Amino acid sequence: MKSIFSKTAIILFFSAFYSVTALGQKETKLMQQPALSDTHIAFIYGQDLWIANRDGSNPKRLTIDKGVESNPIFSPDGSMIAFNAEYDGNSDVFIVPTEGGVPRRLTWHPYRDLVRDFTPDGKIVLFASRRNSHTNRHFQLFTVPIDGGTISQLDVPNAFWATYANDGEQLAYTTLFDAFGQWKHYRGGRTSRIWIYNTTDHKVAEIPKPAGGSNDTHPQGHG
Repeated sequence: MKSIFSKTAIILFFSAFYSVTALGQKETKLMQQPALSDTHIAFIYGQDLWIANRDGSNPKRLTIDKGVESNPIFSPDGSMIAFNAEYDGNSDVFIVPTEGGVPRRLTWHPYRDLVRDFTPDGKIVLFASRRNSHTNRHFQLFTVPIDGGTISQLDVPNAFWATYANDGEQLAYTTLFDAFGQWKHYRGGRTSRIWIYNTTDHKVAEIPKPAGGSNDTHPQGHG
């Protein structure tokens, strides 16, 4: 399990993100929420979705709207980006081609639908939402086809962050949203844990923690 969901991916993730500064635009600040494909990096800047080559060259804006964009995720082949946008006062799931185009809306529910991942075949977007939760304290996982259509709920009882393994047979997720993003030494009842859900037999296992405990969150697939 540890070899599938590794911290190495997170290190590479932020290394490529900060390479955008290689453009020499030292005055450019507050680039957020980086996402990587084999050839590009997507990020949020000025509340819009941008894309650049992995070395930081050729940045261009993919969205231009008064609404706030967030949470970009590349499809496995890098041809599409799923993201959140608040174009009508609510955060919904959209996708847009990597080369640019008109974003396509996939969800319409009044609760927030937060983009999390693509399925390994790139045909379905995974997102977290409170739409069916009995309490607003918990998010659950749902999927929607990239062409739109029927939304399906996963069997995981509640989850906030989530990502698929490359084979699609396992899903790494956290059960609760992060309580203290800046408190890495927090060890209270909201300490974040990462679980592995087997999509075939529906078994669940927790990734072990060190003896002193840790805050484990935002898992990413590696290898």
